[in-house]
Amino acid sequence: MTRRVLVAGLGNMGVSHALAHHADPASDIVGFVNRSPSALPEALAPYPLFTDFEAALAETRPDIVVIATYSDSHADYACAAMRAGAHVFVEKPLATTVADATRVVDCAKETGRKLVVGYILRHHPSWRRLIEEARGLGGPYVFRLNLNQQSSGPTWETHKALMQTTSPIVDCGVHYVDVMCQITDARPLRVHGMGLRLSDEIPEGMYNYGQLQVIFEDGSVGWYEAGWGPMMSETASFVKDIVSPNGSVSITQGNKGASDDVDGHTKVGVILVHRPGQDETIEMPDEPGHQALCDAEQAYLRRAIDEDIDLARHMQDALTSLRICLAADESIRTGQPIALEETP
Repeated sequence: MTRRVLVAGLGNMGVSHALAHHADPASDIVGFVNRSPSALPEALAPYPLFTDFEAALAETRPDIVVIATYSDSHADYACAAMRAGAHVFVEKPLATTVADATRVVDCAKETGRKLVVGYILRHHPSWRRLIEEARGLGGPYVFRLNLNQQSSGPTWETHKALMQTTSPIVDCGVHYVDVMCQITDARPLRVHGMGLRLSDEIPEGMYNYGQLQVIFEDGSVGWYEAGWGPMMSETASFVKDIVSPNGSVSITQGNKGASDDVDGHTKVGVILVHRPGQDETIEMPDEPGHQALCDAEQAYLRRAIDEDIDLARHMQDALTSLRICLAADESIRTGQPIALEETP
């Protein structure tokens, strides 16, 4: 069955998702939505371009809508698409507030439409192996994760645009907090955040460096750090380390240098499983690149539709990781730790 696909947002992620559907004979791209003309790969140039999302929905009547716009539009676009009858793939973060994210999830339940959130690491074989090995050690855990990006030129411009509405802790953190939650599977209890505005080029009240600490009900503790900008150091910019009473699991050869390279953000290379007195190195050759991972995300959405996969847990997990990151954001702004309410 061929499905009509509308893609909103033509940044790095939107273009990659569009290419995934362009290459799939079961997808018929009926248009793109972008606020301004965009330089597109030659393969995508022939498709219609709209500047108004609601008008594009009405004219194209899509079966699938891919939303890769800035975060503050995610909730409204996703709900409008589902109410128009489309299944939705929405890039992370699902929304910029817990209330809006909950509204999107409730809309998916009410309309019976499939909602997949763009947690790309869930489709990466090396990250799935990392999670499997960590769970095999048993908790409680110490999570030490970061992704700092020494961004300049066009990438810094993209980061500055993102920081009009979304901090690095929220934008990138949802991926890695989701990894923590998959490993411990325990309820988060409390979050403390710290951050700093290191550039006059970003809005007052926004920060381009932040870190969070989260405590889970099983005693696990997690740390995540994210920084964007030309001032960031590439020394220890990519730390992926999980410790338990029985040993640890680490990524020992990930992205080295070029920290703002999109392919490097998911690169693993080698996983080291350490148990006292015994180390095991797991080689992960032939890792998928960024485009292959986006292909996998869109394939999962199509499979969820075709096989009527129950996505309730997927949506709840997206809410939980976003709740933690937004609590860290609030903690940074208020200077106070945040106790998390019971996740509904």
